[in-house]
Amino acid sequence: MSVQEKIRTLPHKPGVYLFKDKLNRIIYVGKAIDLHKRVSQYFHPSKKFSGDRKLKALIETVADLEFYCVHSEAEAVLLEGRLIKEFRPRYNISFRDDKRFLLVKVDLNTPFPRFQITRLKKQDNARYFGPFASASALRTTLNLMKKNFGLRSCSAVIPTEKDYKHCLDHIIKNCSAPCIGKVNQAEYYQRVQKACEFLEGRSKEMTKEIRQKMEEAAQAQEFEKAAELRDLLEALEQTTKPTRRFAKQLPKALSPLEDLEELKTVLSLPKLPLVIECFDISNISSLHKVASMVLFREGKADRSSYRRYRIKTVVGQDDFACMEEVIRRRYKRILEEGGKLADLIIVDGGKGQLSSALKALHSLGLNNLSLIGLAKENEEIYRVGCSEPLILDKSSGALRLLQRIRDEAHRVANAYHQLLLKKRMKESILDECPGVSENRKKLLIQSFGSVDRLRKATIEEIAAVKGIGKKLAEKIFSFLASRN
Repeated sequence: MSVQEKIRTLPHKPGVYLFKDKLNRIIYVGKAIDLHKRVSQYFHPSKKFSGDRKLKALIETVADLEFYCVHSEAEAVLLEGRLIKEFRPRYNISFRDDKRFLLVKVDLNTPFPRFQITRLKKQDNARYFGPFASASALRTTLNLMKKNFGLRSCSAVIPTEKDYKHCLDHIIKNCSAPCIGKVNQAEYYQRVQKACEFLEGRSKEMTKEIRQKMEEAAQAQEFEKAAELRDLLEALEQTTKPTRRFAKQLPKALSPLEDLEELKTVLSLPKLPLVIECFDISNISSLHKVASMVLFREGKADRSSYRRYRIKTVVGQDDFACMEEVIRRRYKRILEEGGKLADLIIVDGGKGQLSSALKALHSLGLNNLSLIGLAKENEEIYRVGCSEPLILDKSSGALRLLQRIRDEAHRVANAYHQLLLKKRMKESILDECPGVSENRKKLLIQSFGSVDRLRKATIEEIAAVKGIGKKLAEKIFSFLASRN
């Protein structure tokens, strides 16, 4: 079934949609109140003309889609966040950091438990409620809950009369004041249990009471008060409405250790590759030749171990020589410092890059390290001593792991290249040249590598750069000549 045919079958319900590329990789995750309307908007003919570059690139890359229906917009937000964290789609920006949804924590093992908002769930025997999609609704609900059940908000583990002197909650009747014995430990614990039932949505008395007050205010034409109570009621219902766990409905989540086991089997590795290092070269211009090394430990990125390199010895654009240099530098340093060698080394590329990396390792006496090359076009895996590449099924966990590692190395290398280019552009004398915009300056620097090389170029060579033209080339030539 084509993408257009699938779109026609989408329901008018809230949910989450996943766009996939031709290699069956998830490239974008989105949420929608109405799946049919939202996804259809992407493929409307007008998007070909009105969409930005990122949107156009996304639409052109989509080869398949999946969708998952949920009960509400809040559930869609929660599911979207979980999927983005698990699959790290290339076109998603939000949720890619480690930010988590809000939870409510209460430790029932303390003498006088208190409710706290947190984002991190720990294995500490405390009780957690959530996650909650709306922070404002949750805080409104907790404030009302503490007031209604007389729960303390002070931070002391065991509140005492000293804490009472600096607290106004008892005076304004927001707390039952266990610190001065207004309630004993057993009575306070009963209040906490009722609050827990309320957060689970099992207690409806407070909601009924607020709804009744809202209706009474409306009948008395106290519309501002009725509106406040309405907002409060919506916050309560939003917070106490149970959300599903989505366990049966989700696509297969990432399982790094399972993927590592599969990778060990398909590559016939001597041991589980718990430490994997991957190298990529960014060689867009002859001036800035850089490389990246990313390290994955137990199938997960160890960003503190990433390394970036500026190629020092290679003249011109030669990916093979660049790969040989960076591999030699990396493992020479490890040998000198007595560091731990990787269980598996990946180079981004085919036979040429693999041969260059192998040559560098042999020059250091490292003849027994596991090494592969991953060619991006058809995801072919090149192995030492094998003339034919290994091609894994697109749904293979081992291949997905290799792709994640390779894509991360590619991202780091490109980001470093762009950083160096921006630094050079900031220092450029071209900022003072009339008619040279930031985009044109970037094109000139990319084409000639530096202002010094641009000074030596003829008017015809400058005019040959895309977006410059002869008139502007003459201005640039004259400007640089006047600044010698």
